[in-house]
Amino acid sequence: MTKKIVIEPVTRIEGHGKVTILLNDAGNVDKARFHVTQVRGFEKFCEGRLFWEMPLITARICGICPVSHHLASAKAGDAILGVKLTPTAENLRRLIHMAQIVQSHALHFFYLASPDLLFGMDADPAKRNIMGLIAEMPEIAKKGVKIRAFGQKIIEMLGDKRIHPNAAIPGGMSKALSPDKRVEILSQVDGVIADCQFAIDLFKDYRAQHVEMVASFADFDSAYLGLIDDKGNVEYYDGKLRLRDGHGIALEDKVAPENYLSIIEEKVEDWTYLKFPYYKKLGYPGGMYRVGPLGRLNVADGCTTSLANKEFQNFKGLCENGVVQGSLYYHYARLIEMLNCAEEIKSLVEDELICGKDIWVKSSHINDEGIGVIEAPRGTLFHHYWVEQSGKIRKVNLIVATGNNNLAMNRAVYEVAREFIKDGRLTEGILNRVEVAIRCYDPCLSCSSHALGHMPLEIAICEPDGNVRQILRN
Repeated sequence: MTKKIVIEPVTRIEGHGKVTILLNDAGNVDKARFHVTQVRGFEKFCEGRLFWEMPLITARICGICPVSHHLASAKAGDAILGVKLTPTAENLRRLIHMAQIVQSHALHFFYLASPDLLFGMDADPAKRNIMGLIAEMPEIAKKGVKIRAFGQKIIEMLGDKRIHPNAAIPGGMSKALSPDKRVEILSQVDGVIADCQFAIDLFKDYRAQHVEMVASFADFDSAYLGLIDDKGNVEYYDGKLRLRDGHGIALEDKVAPENYLSIIEEKVEDWTYLKFPYYKKLGYPGGMYRVGPLGRLNVADGCTTSLANKEFQNFKGLCENGVVQGSLYYHYARLIEMLNCAEEIKSLVEDELICGKDIWVKSSHINDEGIGVIEAPRGTLFHHYWVEQSGKIRKVNLIVATGNNNLAMNRAVYEVAREFIKDGRLTEGILNRVEVAIRCYDPCLSCSSHALGHMPLEIAICEPDGNVRQILRN
């Protein structure tokens, strides 16, 4: 008889998800799926809002990467207004964006992923977490906290809050950076860069001890998508789209972000609330591609800063064709990006222009649609708004970073489950490996924005002592 294994919830990720694994009569894996079990209706309930409200509304999609939605939405607003930002405004946006990536990557690696690497995937789950890391390896934990706090502090400087900031507005920024805050950032950034290099060495030491396992873990062929600058370097805030296959061949190159629908389509399945984007020329599901740190480094020709670019070349040297496919290498790529963004922060803040006051461009023109594309920590993020002349939104399409990886995450779950589950034998460590495959992608499931069908509403009315008096259902 077919046996069903359910992992619920998937732990150490942002949001709510579960995994179902079906075994055949021999006890081997037949199918495996990653289900996103929470629904977010942002595409629908943003209809009727005014486009200049969207940077604050859509930032509420997520408490981990609010800056990414905030900036993508503001960029869509720029397009609706038809404006070009001042140099200071663009640099301020880049600064808060780099800070977002630094703090998010630090959160994922140190808090969520590193316990699997430092303690081992079969370690006692009571210890295999951030609290265990603090107890047994406090100096490593402190470095993670320090890096993340640095990024969050910059977000707070520019947006008044570390979560859901009020920084970017269509046409520019709402606040300038004061000279004393610039000095504060400069006083800390070199230490953060050194800690980013320490984190890279942590992963490289782990890989040196587990070379074959790291290379083979959830290793499968796919395409990769990301933004690049005019020189082909990794680009996080602006740039053109490049799509490469697993052999390094460009399937699409220097595609204007506003033409994203020429290469991407989306599919809906009835067993998850997260949509399945795919490369339309290869169809579904053959058009699977990956985004995020691994995707960006696989499509790029270099990094824009010296230390990160040196590590980037080491990364590319892992495979003959320069395309690194094993899912655990997401962590290596993520840490290279963390270093890259810390160096970018230093470069941006060393320029006195960052404290300029010319931070907003006024416009009374309204185009009927606007598209904002940015590289969120987890991958390429698309905000597309259709508006009326009054500025009221008629329609919204969001392709979130985690959604772009949906096909790949399901494939990773299947590959790991198939490799480790044999003859029906299960251990906690085996099931954790399935979760590790998901954690490689650092999914942000709260960013799932698709609503399917009619969601039931249930309200329980309780007495002061907690007893339920009445249940109302729609």
